[in-house]
Amino acid sequence: MQFQNKRKPQRLEKKLWQEHVWERQTIKQLTKRYSKGKDWVRKNIDAATVRNRMVVEPQPVVCVFDATKIYGELLLAARAPRLGSNLGWAWIPSETKRAYAGLRRFVEEKGFTITAVVLDGRTGIPSVFSDMPVQICQFHQLQIVRRTLTLRPETEAGKDLLRMVFTLAKSTEKEFTHLLQEWFAHHETFINEKTHIAGSKRWHYTHTRARSVYRSLLKNLPYLFTYQKHPLLCIPNTTNSLDGFWSRLKNLLSAHRGKTNDRVKKIVTEILRKDR
Repeated sequence: MQFQNKRKPQRLEKKLWQEHVWERQTIKQLTKRYSKGKDWVRKNIDAATVRNRMVVEPQPVVCVFDATKIYGELLLAARAPRLGSNLGWAWIPSETKRAYAGLRRFVEEKGFTITAVVLDGRTGIPSVFSDMPVQICQFHQLQIVRRTLTLRPETEAGKDLLRMVFTLAKSTEKEFTHLLQEWFAHHETFINEKTHIAGSKRWHYTHTRARSVYRSLLKNLPYLFTYQKHPLLCIPNTTNSLDGFWSRLKNLLSAHRGKTNDRVKKIVTEILRKDR
C-alpha cells in the first residue's frame, strides 16, 4: 500500500506562492521554471494559503490611517508605525467618515487602544477621532499647496505662501501661526479681491488659488503640530510609514498586471499581513 505525502503538495503551493508574490515571478516565468503549463501554475497558486499574521499583542498604539488606489479600487489601512504592522484594512467605495469609523472600530475590537492618529488631511475625517490627538500629515499639506499653487506661483501672495509652507517641518505651531497671520495682514486686500460677472449680480473671488491654500492651512492648523503637543506619544508628523508601505506594495504588484480581481486581492492580503 502506498501512502501519499499530503505535505508535499502544500509545500509546493507555498513555494510557488512565495515566488509569485515576493519574488515577483509571473505565471509565464513560473511555467518555465517548473516546466509545467499555465493552468497547473494557476491551480497551485489559487490553492495556496495566505500567510497567517504574526501575532501582535493588543496594546496602546499610534495609528496612521490612509487610503490608496489599487487598480481602480480603494484600499484603506490602519498601520502602527512603531510596530511596523498593519492592524486592519478594508476595501472601500470611497473615503468617507463611515469607512474610517468602521476601520477604527475593527482595530479597537481586536483589543488595541488607539492613543493618537495621523491622517492625510481629507475634510471631515478628523471628526471620527475627535476623542484623541489628531495629526495631519505635514507632507500632504505641502503637496496640497504645491498642487494648487505649482512650484512657480505667479503672484507675490502665492510665492510667500509657498515659502512659508516649506518651513512647516522646522516650525512650531506658534511660529507658523504668526507667519500665517502676517501673510494675511499683508495680502488681505489681494485675496478678498472680487471679479464681477458682466451683465449679472454674480461675482467670484479673483485669486482663488491663493485663497484656497490659505483656507486649507487655516482649517488644518489645529492639527499640523499635534505631535509637538504630545511628545510622550511619539506621534509621527507624516503618514510616511504607510506611504512607504504603499510604495512597496505597488512595486510587488507591478509584475502582476492583468490578474483577476480576486487574485490581486489575495496577493494584497498576503503583503498586508507581512509585518515590517
